[in-house]
Amino acid sequence: MVKKILQYKNPKLRKISKEVKKIDPKIMDIIQDMVDSMRESGGVGISAPQIGVLKRISIYEYIKPKGSSDPTPDIPLTILINPKVTKNSRKKEKAEEGCLSFPTMYGHISRSAEITVEALGINNKMIEFDAKGLEARIIQHEIDHLDGVLFIDRLHKNDRIYTYQY
Repeated sequence: MVKKILQYKNPKLRKISKEVKKIDPKIMDIIQDMVDSMRESGGVGISAPQIGVLKRISIYEYIKPKGSSDPTPDIPLTILINPKVTKNSRKKEKAEEGCLSFPTMYGHISRSAEITVEALGINNKMIEFDAKGLEARIIQHEIDHLDGVLFIDRLHKNDRIYTYQY
């Protein structure tokens, strides 16, 4: 079910989420609500706190628009429960980020170019994988949400939030 996405002024977005102890039907319902809400909003990632649930769950997916010349490969729907970045590359990349909790607002954020992630999969087994580029950026952004950190907190002092005029 599509849920309302909490906006940046909501204090719940600043709280630290609790670990998921057991993957049960309630957790699976939360995950489905996250998928529905992310897709309905046109986002590439969402974390449970953004729909008002303080659990350590993040999901993401990127599918190029038809006819796009974007060289970024599609990223299948990925569900991470209790995710942790266990390794960061020294190399950083600065790129534009937005957030479903900050509609129409963007900023250039510096993040690790490559990361290693450990999480629980929905099959209740631990997974570990490397991510780079857009996938690494999304994961870091979503894990920040689980820790009560918003992308604006990552702006350098001379960077600004901006919007696009259409």
